[in-house]
Amino acid sequence: MSPISADEIIFVVLAAGLLPVIAPLSLLDGNIEVPLALLDSVDAVLTTNLYGLPDRVTELTGKILIEDVAHAMETTVGGQPLGTFGVAGVFSLSKHAGAGSGGVLAVEHEADYRALKRHRDLLLRPGSLRREVTSVLTSTARRTALRLNLVRPALALSRALGLEEEREGYRIDCRRRALSAALAETPRLPPFDAWVRADLHHYRDRNGALRRWYQCRRLLALPRERDARIAGVHRLAELPAAAEGVRLHADQPLFRVPLLVEDRDAAIATLERHGVATGYLYDPPYDDYLPGLVTPSPAPEVARWWARHVLPVDPLYAHRALPIVERLRPAPPPRQPATAPPTTLPNAG
Repeated sequence: MSPISADEIIFVVLAAGLLPVIAPLSLLDGNIEVPLALLDSVDAVLTTNLYGLPDRVTELTGKILIEDVAHAMETTVGGQPLGTFGVAGVFSLSKHAGAGSGGVLAVEHEADYRALKRHRDLLLRPGSLRREVTSVLTSTARRTALRLNLVRPALALSRALGLEEEREGYRIDCRRRALSAALAETPRLPPFDAWVRADLHHYRDRNGALRRWYQCRRLLALPRERDARIAGVHRLAELPAAAEGVRLHADQPLFRVPLLVEDRDAAIATLERHGVATGYLYDPPYDDYLPGLVTPSPAPEVARWWARHVLPVDPLYAHRALPIVERLRPAPPPRQPATAPPTTLPNAG
C-alpha cells in the first residue's frame, strides 16, 4: 500500500489482522511506484489513486487488487472507470459528490457481495433522524459556503465550535498504548473504533431515507460539474509547481490538483486568509507515522518529500486559488539515496 493516504485506512488494514507493506512512491504522481514495489513479497495491493491521479492498475496483475477510489470516482484508465479493475473498489460519497458522508463498495463476485452485506449489517447500528438531518444540513452549509466564497468565516465558526478533529500536525494521535491493546484483538473492527471514526464519529449508523435521497441527488449533479472541474485542472496543470502526473492526466476530472511547493505550510496560511481551504494532507508517511507496525518502504525519500510539499487545490475553485498559487515556488527535487534500495522485503501478508 501507499505510504500517503488517510489515517483511517491504515487502521482498517491493521484491524483486519493484515501486515501493511509500504511501497515506494512515484515522483510523478504520488502513487505506488510499481517497478520498485516488490510485488512478489505481498499477497495483495491496495491502491490510493491520490487526488484522482490513477495508480498503474494494469501493471498490478497477478495480485489481489483492492482499489481505493475515494479520490477517483470519475477517473478512467483506457476508458475503463477506476474501481472496476480489481476484486473490489471503494468509493467515497463525501469527495466528488460532496454528499456529506458514506461510501459505496463495488465487488467483482456476487458471493462476495452477499457475504459483505451480511457482515456490514452486523456492524451497523440504528441511525438517528436528528444526526441524519444534522449531517445533510452540515453538508449543504459547507457547499453553500464554498459557492458563496464564505470559507473563511465558516472555518472560524467550525473551530470555535470545536467541530474539527484534534490532530498531531496532519495526523490523528495514534495513542500507541491503546493501539497495542486493540491489536491484540484482531481481526475485529470495534476495538479500532477510536481511530477509524476520525472525522466521522457515527460511521456505523445505518443510513435512513433522508440521507440516501441526499446522496443520490448529489451523485446526479456530478455530470454538471465535470466540464468545470476539467477546466480547473487544465489551468492548474500549467503551473510550474504542478506534479508532472497532472499534466499527463489533465483531461481527467481530478478531485484535487497536487502542487509541490517549497513552503507548503506558509502557502496554506496565505490561502486560508484569502478564503481558500486546504485539506487532504497525509503527513508524515505511514512508515514514520506508525514505525514498528508496518513493513517500511525500501525507498522512503520520495514519500517524505511528497508528504512535506504537496498542496492539493480544488480545481472547481482554481480561479480563487490561482492569484496565490501561481506565485509559489516549486519544491526543490528530493535527495536521492546514495545507495540503491534493497531488492527484497520480509515475507508478509
